[in-house]
This record gives sequence, C-alpha cells and structure tokens, in this order.
Amino acid sequence: MKLTRYGIALILLALGLWSCGPKKENTDNSDEFKKAEESLEDEIKDLEYNLPSPTEIPYLLQQTGAEFNQSLINDKKKVDQYMTRNDKGALNLGVYASDIGYLISYDKTQEAIDYVTASKKLANSLGVLGAFDQEILKQFEANISKKDSLTELVDKAVKQTEKYLKGDNRLKPAALMIAGSFVEGLYISTGLIKSYPKTLLKDDDRMLVLTPLIRVILQQRQSVGELVKMLGTVEQTEPVVGLLANLNSLDASYRALNIEEKIKNNQANEILTDKNLADITKTVEAIRKSIVD
Repeated sequence: MKLTRYGIALILLALGLWSCGPKKENTDNSDEFKKAEESLEDEIKDLEYNLPSPTEIPYLLQQTGAEFNQSLINDKKKVDQYMTRNDKGALNLGVYASDIGYLISYDKTQEAIDYVTASKKLANSLGVLGAFDQEILKQFEANISKKDSLTELVDKAVKQTEKYLKGDNRLKPAALMIAGSFVEGLYISTGLIKSYPKTLLKDDDRMLVLTPLIRVILQQRQSVGELVKMLGTVEQTEPVVGLLANLNSLDASYRALNIEEKIKNNQANEILTDKNLADITKTVEAIRKSIVD
C-alpha cells in the first residue's frame, strides 16, 4: 500500500495528538479509538515504495558487461566516522549495502564479506540488532560461490533492518538508509560511464558499449520521484531537507531530457548519449559526496 506525503503527515499528526492528549477511561468509544490507532500504526509500518533493492542496480550493471571499478565504492575504513551521528550512519549503511551488492555482482566475495563485517559494526551503533549478525556472516561464507544466494542474503539483511527501524517508529533512519542505498547505486552507474575511456573506441562504437549503462540510469527516473515522496513523509530536518533539495534538482535533470516526448517522436537515439547525462551525473556526485564525506 502506498500513501501520499499528506496522508502520512495526517496519520503521524493523529498518532501524535492521540499519544500526547489526555486519556479517558471507561468510554464507549475506547475500543474504537484503540482499533483506529492500531490501524494507523499498521499503515505506517506497511509503507512500500517502488525503489530498487541494494543489489538490483549492481546486477543490472554487471549484466551490461561493464567492468568493475573499485574506485566507485565507499571506503569501508570510513565506517568509524559514521558511528558518531545516527543520520550519517543510516545513510551510509545504505551506501555500504549497495557496495556489497556491487562487489557480489562481480564475484568480489571476500571483499563483500569484509564490507558486511564493517556494516555490522555500523548497524550495531544504530541499535539495529540481528540484521548483520554473525549468522549472516556464516551464511555468506557457506555460500561464497553462489552469487544468487549472496544477493538474497544482502537484500534480506537490508529488509530486516528497514523492518526493525519502521517497527521501532524510527521512520527517518529507515528512509535515510534506503536513500543512501539508491544514491550509491546511481553513483556507481553514472561513474562507470564518466570514467569510460573516450579515446579507446570510435564515438559510434563507444556509444554502442555505453548504451546499456545509459538505459540503467534512465530507468531510475521513477525511483527518484518515489524517493522524494518517501523523504517527504519523515521529519523535515537535516540531512533530509538537503537531500530533498538535491533530489528535486536531480528530478529536474531527468525531466529536462524529455524522454517521453522524444520516444513519442521517434527520437530515442537522441536520449541515449552520455552528453545528456552530464547534469544527472554532476547532481548525483554532489548528493553522494554529501552522504559519504
């Protein structure tokens, strides 16, 4: 079930007023109020958005034949600096989840395990118990040669974390973790295109290689809108406010491509060029920098 930001705001307001207001005992409507409160809480916990999982974009990238680029993932040694601020921690737990997915997609299994260990440390600092626990590490090691199994483990750990955070009425860190994961996936995608050698192939051949990567990036337009909606439902403080401003700029860059109009006019070939991604790439880099630095 999906709710508008205004619907969520009203729900949260209703819950806030209900929990803070005076309690009346022995009223005929007490059971009805209780059921209504439980129903509202269930609606909040059941929030779902059409955003890709941490392993979806990395998998799509690997399927395009793009080579692995180590420089595009966040250094796991930086985990300690994220542990002093919960918001930074939540964002970068999402970042590391996508990095793990990227590593797994390219069979960098041992390094993926190292990143899971770092993520466990960060998850524990956020009070997220059980998501990146010792059992996950054991399962990683037991399935070290099974890419699909490892991918499922990452997605399972992230979903457990989201469930815990939402269930503990901590919607903001849950939303930040999801945002961090999405931004990292998009950053890796745009980074692969930006770093692709410009003199290795002729322009036509180069675009033939890059077209599948460009398609992956263009496919994320709707997800940007969903991310904006999601962040619009949580407490509007930093870093949410800054993220929303940057994501709205990113959405504007997508809109400027006029994708639907060009497809309608049989001009799809004008969309699939790396030059069209310059603004998107620049904005994604800025968002990612604000998250990991």
